[in-house]
Amino acid sequence: MMPFPSTASDMSGEDSKFCVVLGAQWGDEGKGKLVDILAQGVQLCARFNGGANAGHTLLVDGKKYAFHLLPCGMINKACKNLIGNGVVVHIPTLMKELDALKEFDPRAIERVFISTRAHILFDSHQITDGILEAEQGSNSIGTTKRGIGPCYSSKAIRNGCRFGDLLHFDEFERKLRELTAWSQKRFGEPREKDLPAQLQLRKALREYNTQYAFDPEHGQKGGVKNLEEEIARYRRYAEILRPQIVDSVTLIHQDIQLGCKVLVEGANAALLDIDFGTYPFVTSSNTTIGSVCTGLGVPPKSIDTVIGVVKAYTTRVGHGPFPTELQNEAQNLDDYLETYIGPSVTVERKGHQAGPYNLSPGQQVKVGEMLQEVGYEYGTTTGRRRRCGWLDIALVKYSAMVNGFDSINITKLDVLTGLKQIRIAIAYRNRQMTEVRLPGGYFPSHLDDLKEVVCEYETMEGWSEDISKCTSWNRLPANAKKYVLRIQELLNIPVSWVGVGPDRMSMLKVQVPIVRPDGSMPSSPVRGSSPGGYPMSPSRILEHLPMPQPLNLEEGH
Repeated sequence: MMPFPSTASDMSGEDSKFCVVLGAQWGDEGKGKLVDILAQGVQLCARFNGGANAGHTLLVDGKKYAFHLLPCGMINKACKNLIGNGVVVHIPTLMKELDALKEFDPRAIERVFISTRAHILFDSHQITDGILEAEQGSNSIGTTKRGIGPCYSSKAIRNGCRFGDLLHFDEFERKLRELTAWSQKRFGEPREKDLPAQLQLRKALREYNTQYAFDPEHGQKGGVKNLEEEIARYRRYAEILRPQIVDSVTLIHQDIQLGCKVLVEGANAALLDIDFGTYPFVTSSNTTIGSVCTGLGVPPKSIDTVIGVVKAYTTRVGHGPFPTELQNEAQNLDDYLETYIGPSVTVERKGHQAGPYNLSPGQQVKVGEMLQEVGYEYGTTTGRRRRCGWLDIALVKYSAMVNGFDSINITKLDVLTGLKQIRIAIAYRNRQMTEVRLPGGYFPSHLDDLKEVVCEYETMEGWSEDISKCTSWNRLPANAKKYVLRIQELLNIPVSWVGVGPDRMSMLKVQVPIVRPDGSMPSSPVRGSSPGGYPMSPSRILEHLPMPQPLNLEEGH
């Protein structure tokens, strides 16, 4: 069993020797900001899963940095950064990110190390991803089309290329030619029901003309014209990256033995995990705590702090059931109306047919739309508008059971500013039997069962004050504190950080103990137990759950 952090600093990750930061919802929780803060005091920052389908946007000294592959420790010039064996890496994207950092740190590349066992994601994987997604038609799962799934497929069927192959280039070239021929044979030939876009992608794959695939008209969005150009391009990459390709297991264990502080950042989040997420609307890797061990080559006992990042509301991108959803990507749901009591706000929306988004006191607002616009809920990787809804405690409890969070970082609390009342989904019930609350932490594994979920809501009073300039927990309005502490109470997991704005300085440390309704305080949770830390058999969960009256049940809203 992993040791439980004994101090507030351990729970916050600041004094942890091996801290893991994971997304607790459907991704886009704002993990990058906390990782950026903690990375200032560590010697090694590592990624263990995913690829360029993830995205962190960091605002440091007024300048934005968007990372899709690089760990956030790149912002600390004294920090080494490791891309572990569990990551799939599109090298052109990696080189582009490194190039963008040259002004900040001309020697940035010297601080990046890549596992010899990490798989290389090629342009052909991205083309295949587009073909497969188009073939799904109405059953499309809404991937980012960044080639993540096809690359992990190559890994699983053992015809992929790894970074270690670049150190033996003749072998790499042979493997790349074989992989290309395999892909062309299976996906390159036209099919009877192909749409024009599919025909274009298949043609590009047959010719290995990725310039044509990415930009059919002008060929200006990267790529190569044929396989020979691709091989020449990777020969250059091999020369540049040779010093940075390492045996990552040796590297990370040497740092651990030397007493270095290690910070691990997750890509995506728990509900996108290929095993524990809303399958098939998930990513192609494991995003939860077990993948830290397999994606970096470290044992569980090395990990001493796990922090779950929870947005103050819920968002997701793409398709699939969403129990607390208020507004979708197309902004055509009915939405939930609430009175706005905050300061006047204008949000510029480039290209939006309705122009800027405006808020003024006394206005009736569509809450989901407000969360999208005030929260700038557009994907770092895709630019797609995120679906938005109320905070879902049942979902986060499930995530906590899988990951064993020691503490919670609540992000984007400021986005809720101005709502007269705020709702929290505190539990699930089944629409066919609403008198029985589903067990705490239970999350349906089948989409049809998830569609049958009805949320039980609790309503809290909101706040009118702008909190984005608050510099400490004590400066937050009383109702904002009550909202945070109610989340802490419902999860029975301490909140260690609260984000109130986009800047690095807008993350506030919290050290408020959990207090039960009877005034008592729980002992330290046991890793692997139910949320709240008290092991309980499923048959006894229902009899221990409070049943607040009157019930407040609604579907979606």
